Amino acid sequence: MSDRCPAALGYRMPPEWYPHHSTWLAWPKDPATWPDRVPQVQEIYLRLISLLAARETVDLLVDDEPTQETIRHQLLDRNVPLEQVRFHLIPTVDSWIRDYGPNFLLRPIRGKELLAFNHWIFNAWGEKYKELKQDARIPARLVAILEVPRFTPPLVLEGGGIDVNGEGVCLTTESCLLNPNRNPDCSRPEVEQYLKDFLGVDQVIWLGEGIAGGDTDGHVDELARFVNPNTIVCTLEEDPADENYASLRDNYQRLQKARDPKGHPFEVVSLPMPKAVRTPLRRLPASYANFYIANGVVLVPTFGQPQDRTAVEILQRFFCDREVIGVHCLDMLWGLGTLHCVTQQQPATT
Repeated sequence: MSDRCPAALGYRMPPEWYPHHSTWLAWPKDPATWPDRVPQVQEIYLRLISLLAARETVDLLVDDEPTQETIRHQLLDRNVPLEQVRFHLIPTVDSWIRDYGPNFLLRPIRGKELLAFNHWIFNAWGEKYKELKQDARIPARLVAILEVPRFTPPLVLEGGGIDVNGEGVCLTTESCLLNPNRNPDCSRPEVEQYLKDFLGVDQVIWLGEGIAGGDTDGHVDELARFVNPNTIVCTLEEDPADENYASLRDNYQRLQKARDPKGHPFEVVSLPMPKAVRTPLRRLPASYANFYIANGVVLVPTFGQPQDRTAVEILQRFFCDREVIGVHCLDMLWGLGTLHCVTQQQPATT
């Protein structure tokens, strides 16, 4: 371990349920991502901002002042407290700030907590979208705003590819982080060491493959998530004929066998999968695991299906201190991601 890496300096990535200072978003506008659906996705964002601003600050990246003014008026029409929304004139290509944005860390010292962030290498999900690689510059643009240390791990990683429990454990997938289109020269032990050095974790739990229809090569935030340090919700497909059936069973079984650093098993709770959502050209990666935990609320993507209510009820069991709210995300799903993919939490400091 380098004496300059975050873990050696006492930094760690807190879990998503840790108190937030704010949520970072990037305003959607790319018709290539959401064909004929940009206005509908912007409406989802306005609802998202409204729900979050009632409970924490929202940091919103926008391309220019006219866009900022339009959004301000739209938020005023919805009675959103504008003092809770901070606009940043930083142009982006697309809105997946979970994947290209800062990965925040905390360091306890003398009764206080210091903030820093990782700026991982972003190669647009394995060099799939050349133009979207421009968003790799965004974390560097935020240094002047945040005025905190920035670490630059030598690893290709997107924020949706990891989840932590705050007590030394990280979830990720082989299909993503061990993919030759990400880190072809890194072995599994080397990748694990980078995660330990830059996230401050002690253990990495590897799942297998992701769900059908995605372009991320299997982000864990569509598969399994910590809801507390000892409990993991994991998507399961009940239909043996569905193409996700075998891979999701494999992930579930891996989690049942997993142990924490003290040798204790995790509580693994199944989360239903929605029925397949398809466009005329492809299947879309619909998953209830793509929920976002914020101050006082958990926002769950819903798809107009009977399973929506079941997913919300399951998650409410584990978040007694938060309201679990479904947000209809069918239009957003056309971009191959939903709520967790477009958000990035900044933890509160003391």
